[in-house]
Amino acid sequence: MAERERRLTPPYGGVFVARTRVMTADDMKRATKRMAHEIIERNQGLDDLVVIGLQTGGVPLASRLCDALELIDGTEVPVGCVDVAFYRDDIGLRPVLPETVTDIPCDLDGRTVILVDDVLFTGRTIRAALDALSDYGRARAVQLAVMVDRGHRELPIRPDYVGKNLPTRRDEAVDVTADGVDLGEMVK
Repeated sequence: MAERERRLTPPYGGVFVARTRVMTADDMKRATKRMAHEIIERNQGLDDLVVIGLQTGGVPLASRLCDALELIDGTEVPVGCVDVAFYRDDIGLRPVLPETVTDIPCDLDGRTVILVDDVLFTGRTIRAALDALSDYGRARAVQLAVMVDRGHRELPIRPDYVGKNLPTRRDEAVDVTADGVDLGEMVK
C-alpha cells in the first residue's frame, strides 16, 4: 500500500506497524530473478516487450525486474511508469493524489506490456492501470507481475508472475520495501 494512501485513506490512516517479515531482501531478489526467467520463457525472449511499473510501489520493482531481464538475456527492455490516480473507480470516496507524471517510454501498439505492482489486493488498481494504458496504444498483450498476491479480489484479475502468495486478513496490511516484505497492521 502506498504511503500516501496509508496517511489519507480511511479506515487505515495511521502508521504501519510490522508484525512479521515474510520476505527478506534476498528472498525478493530470488523472486525477481525467477519472475524474469518466467517472463523470458513465456514470451520466448524479450522482443517487443515493455515493462511498466505502477506508482508508487511498482516502479522500483519494475526497474529491478528490467535489470534481472537484462542480466539473463543481455537485452535492454524499455521501462516506464504509470500513475492511475485519475483512472480509479473510487474518485470522490478517497483523495485523488497524483504521485508523478506517467512516463511510457514507447508506443504500446503491438507490444507485450509487463505491468508491475508491489501488492495485488482487490484488483481495482490494476483495472485502473489497464484503462490508463489504453490511452497509450493497443498492446498486443498485458501481463501482470506482482511481488505479493494477498488475495481478496473484487474483480476477475489474476497475476501472471508472482513473487509470493500471501493469504491475509482484510484488516492486515502488507508493506513492500527494498529491505523486504512485512505483514502488519495500521495503527492510528
